[in-house]
Amino acid sequence: MAYQFKLAEKLLILNERGQGVLIRMNHIKKVCTDSKRRPSYFTEKSMESSVKYINRKFPNIDIRGGSQHLSSVQKQKSVVLEGLHSYYESFIDVMEFRDHVYELLNTIDACQCYFDIAVNFDLTKNYLDLIVTYASVIYMLSRIDDKKAIVGMYNCAFEFCNGNSDPSFPRLGQMFIEYDHPWKKLSEEFGPHTKSVTGALLSLRMVYPRRNLSADQWRSAQLLSLLASPAAMLSPTCCDTMACEYLSMEVMERWILIGFLLCHSSLNANADSQNLWKMALRNGLYLTVIRDEILNIHKLSEDFFDSLKGYSKRIPDIKECKEYVIINCGALRREKRNFLRNALKELTKVLEDEPALLGPKALFVFMALSFSRDEVLWLVRHAENIPKTKTPEDYADSQMAELLYYMEKLRTLLAQHRYVIQRYHLQYLSQYDALALNDTIQGMYVCPEEESVLMSSFVSTLSALSLKHLDAGEEFDLKPFRLDWLRLQVYTSAGKAALALKDYPDLAKVMNMAQFHTRMMDNMNELLCETADLSILCFHARVFEKLFSQSSEDVSMQRYLTAFPVICSHFSQCLHPICPEETEEIENQSLKLCVSFLEEISRQTCTVVLEICAEQCNLHEKLLPKYSAETISTARNKKLKKSLPKKGDVPKVKPGAESLRKDRAIVTKHKFVWSKNYMEMTEPERMTLETKGCENVLKRMTIIGVILSFRAMVQEALAEIMDRHCPFLTRPIKCLKDFIYPEGDIKVTLSVYEMASAAGLPCEIDPTLVSAIANMQTDNSSIEEEFKITCLLLVYIAVSLPTLCLDPNSFYRREHGGHQNNIHCLATAVNHLAAAMFTVQRKNIQTQLQEFLKVASSILLQLGQNVERMEIKNRDSVYLILHMIVEQSPFLSQDMLEMCFPYVLLRNAYREVHKTFIHTMG
Repeated sequence: MAYQFKLAEKLLILNERGQGVLIRMNHIKKVCTDSKRRPSYFTEKSMESSVKYINRKFPNIDIRGGSQHLSSVQKQKSVVLEGLHSYYESFIDVMEFRDHVYELLNTIDACQCYFDIAVNFDLTKNYLDLIVTYASVIYMLSRIDDKKAIVGMYNCAFEFCNGNSDPSFPRLGQMFIEYDHPWKKLSEEFGPHTKSVTGALLSLRMVYPRRNLSADQWRSAQLLSLLASPAAMLSPTCCDTMACEYLSMEVMERWILIGFLLCHSSLNANADSQNLWKMALRNGLYLTVIRDEILNIHKLSEDFFDSLKGYSKRIPDIKECKEYVIINCGALRREKRNFLRNALKELTKVLEDEPALLGPKALFVFMALSFSRDEVLWLVRHAENIPKTKTPEDYADSQMAELLYYMEKLRTLLAQHRYVIQRYHLQYLSQYDALALNDTIQGMYVCPEEESVLMSSFVSTLSALSLKHLDAGEEFDLKPFRLDWLRLQVYTSAGKAALALKDYPDLAKVMNMAQFHTRMMDNMNELLCETADLSILCFHARVFEKLFSQSSEDVSMQRYLTAFPVICSHFSQCLHPICPEETEEIENQSLKLCVSFLEEISRQTCTVVLEICAEQCNLHEKLLPKYSAETISTARNKKLKKSLPKKGDVPKVKPGAESLRKDRAIVTKHKFVWSKNYMEMTEPERMTLETKGCENVLKRMTIIGVILSFRAMVQEALAEIMDRHCPFLTRPIKCLKDFIYPEGDIKVTLSVYEMASAAGLPCEIDPTLVSAIANMQTDNSSIEEEFKITCLLLVYIAVSLPTLCLDPNSFYRREHGGHQNNIHCLATAVNHLAAAMFTVQRKNIQTQLQEFLKVASSILLQLGQNVERMEIKNRDSVYLILHMIVEQSPFLSQDMLEMCFPYVLLRNAYREVHKTFIHTMG
């Protein structure tokens, strides 16, 4: 039955056609809302009466009874016909598209097709794409306010010219009336298709949650890292669901949220549907319809379900999901972008060094591009419409340039090494996929004639691929192979198919993998459009320019700014032949933004060059003879033993001193001036740079950490008892504490923290410590002086960390979750004391702890150079302290640590201490 309906071909054609019609509707809407481009018939005073009459009487417009209102249309009938013809034809396109979609969806239901994204990926994807595209077209049609006036005026002009109405007008008019409330009408239409749509959507249950992970989960899984498993670096990356791995999250969310809006009855009837729907609702506030047209999905869903009977329980679900998004999503997405920046950087560096890895690891590249594109577009959608939140900074990103830069670098690598990728996958297809497919076919006990012909052609096509064709420069065309695979999916997914694809998962796995490999041969540009196309930024120019401006203000990001003008070259990829009017507009926007970015980059470059030139001129001037007198005088006085410079006088820097090479270790060790005044801490001892002094300081800090850790345990017990006996008291305190943040009014913050601490709740800043340190200050003490001493203390602790390696008890015990000599408590001491002291001194805690992290990282990295010295004995255990400091600190993050201390060292350190534990216990 499925053979004769050409379902595969119709799905492909209608999806392509629907995308063009959707773009066309969006263009008409923009034209009609732009006073400069709006058809003149709707702005001319003489036409005002005609437009009002047409809108009032639509669709039953009587040109004879309303001749006095339509006289202007009659006078300009030929001009009106010509001017509105393209708009009228576009609305007919919508009507015809709707008819074909109706027919196809009914046929699919009649065939009882089975949908599973992990099995018949292409069939399921095209089916869901068609549903969302169709709904989007109807929604965009409803957004064109002038549609009735356009169609009505055109028909009046047509009737004045021809004596009768246009044949398509009655149906067009009826369609406009029906879709005045588009979502209600669409949901009625999709009632009969609920079973098929729900089945397709529920097949995402395994894929969508697996892709919808946090940055911490990505980091734990070492996602996209080629260095995580060196032994498997040359092994091909493959899985049962190749195409699902780089499928856009945004696309899946559109399927889920719009799909369940149309087939909403499954939300009340099926718990799995409801869970999937709520998971998608928690991922953002807006969905892209087309270009810059977005849906406020929570508001739309709430209004829609509010109008339906029996859906009152869904309203609280929507509100809860929206609240979750506003509170959490901005920070979660920011962390994802931070992770992807580092992941793409590592991936790019490895592939630049070893481009041959692009063969076996091509899937990694497309996954990296797809994940990054999702995060960029999420930020762009939400930055255009920032919700009311306490952290609006989550919707800005001054480091976006770096992520965009490495996305473009990966695209460039794919283009540069296309031959390497083709050569690898050609051999894979002919020497593995063809054999695996042949073996799978041989093991099938049922194979009808039509399916047998297709599968035989698959094997022969793949087996015929040869390196001599590639070396001869021949272009490959494997589109027929992929179309035949879609046809086979349709034939084997019909309800009464003799060969059911779901019964042969190995066939689906081999074919889905082979399809990806064929795309590496001839379809890589289209795959790049799916995973890395950023052309939508053309329609979000304000946000795009803002991201550029934010990145250009960050000195560390300026080297990546070239990504912005390069992205302007993507804009042409969003053009569609059905809407040629957009071509000039998009080309102009592309050139305008590109020129703007290049001019700003040039200006910044000129500024830097001029500063360098000025500095060079300054240095050159210092070599002039007139500046030598002071040096000669000093040398002469020293020789004559005259009065020496007074203590505290800064010695003059001689010309050329800036060019002397500095040793990094010496610079780190002597970065701060260690003077007697600064080293006098409050009592009872003075610190020195001797080993004994280091030990004393670290021991004292460890003791403080032990005390604070014990206090934390006691407070935890207190909190548990309070929550058990006085929940009415502790829960309001918790809410109040969560509402307060350290960057606010410090007096208010400390007051709330003091109350929370008394209830046993942990606080970012310990109010008891703050009070104790503040009371130690005298009237004569200077805050700036105290700040210097605090900085020196932290630096002293940082540079003393390597001495811990000398203590045999500094070994980390996995069974105890800490070190034998309790040095893991240093993390608690550093975090608590730093937060308290910098609060008293009114300094930014995060900034100062980041400085501590940089110094400590630099010092500990030097341990890796001491191969034969004693310090390396417990080096891995000491590395873990750095990780503990970051893990326990509310002011530091893993991304900050990764910027100055390689994650691979921490991973190896944990592996080493755990390996030792296994040997000991074994």
